[in-house]
Amino acid sequence: MTIATFQVDGMTCAHCERAVTEEVTSIAGVTGIDVSAATGVLTVESPSAVDDTLVLAAVEEAGYSAIRV
Repeated sequence: MTIATFQVDGMTCAHCERAVTEEVTSIAGVTGIDVSAATGVLTVESPSAVDDTLVLAAVEEAGYSAIRV
């Protein structure tokens, strides 16, 4: 299992978390995520590494920006 962590800017509520969750879980290979508006942390789980650019694009599609940490 591979785990990647991202810092997401701009999330403030449960709606924000749902928007990011919806977009990131649509990426092929993602088996689980944890996202927290309180901390701004997004954790992505997958059997093998998922391309960071796909995760960053999904977060952007949800209306936020992120960086890998």
